[in-house]
Amino acid sequence: MQLDPAIVADLTVKFEPRRFVRVTPFARRKSPLGMGYGKTRFASPVDGFKLLYIAKNMATAIAETIVRDRFEGAAVRELMMSEVTRWGATEISVSAALRLLDMRKTGCLALGVSTDIKGAKGQDEARQFSQDVHDQTNLDGIIYKSRLTGQNCAAVYERAVILKLSATPVVHLPVLASLIPALKSLHIKPIP
Repeated sequence: MQLDPAIVADLTVKFEPRRFVRVTPFARRKSPLGMGYGKTRFASPVDGFKLLYIAKNMATAIAETIVRDRFEGAAVRELMMSEVTRWGATEISVSAALRLLDMRKTGCLALGVSTDIKGAKGQDEARQFSQDVHDQTNLDGIIYKSRLTGQNCAAVYERAVILKLSATPVVHLPVLASLIPALKSLHIKPIP
């Protein structure tokens, strides 16, 4: 899809996250800004670029990375701590403002694209959209609302990660004081 440059310019925001959270496999703790190809919401459908996702807070990062849709329709919402041990968290900040396409409100309507891009479980349309954004602009990524918590998240293209992002060391998720409150805010009971 050809994106209208004037609309893209209107939807571009400068974003300077401070202490946003990234939940990442603990086995990859030595590279807190490491990225790979994936099958995530805004990933390239042809492995044309890598992404790094960050979230406003720990609860959103856990919901987006670990929980996802696993409790849909479930009365019991329990998470085994043995699963949590596979994960770590890092705080992400920027050295220079990110230039992001703002898809939090009217972006889909303005660009004439499906609203499924920002909230559907199926992610094929969002992946193709992100590929178009990556290929047709020099933007650093996309800012959107988590479909699970409604909080701000950003998908940052690899071309901006090395130049603009910094990360604290990855800390093992089970030792973080913010873990249990985050799970409770998601109405999830941790099971030892």
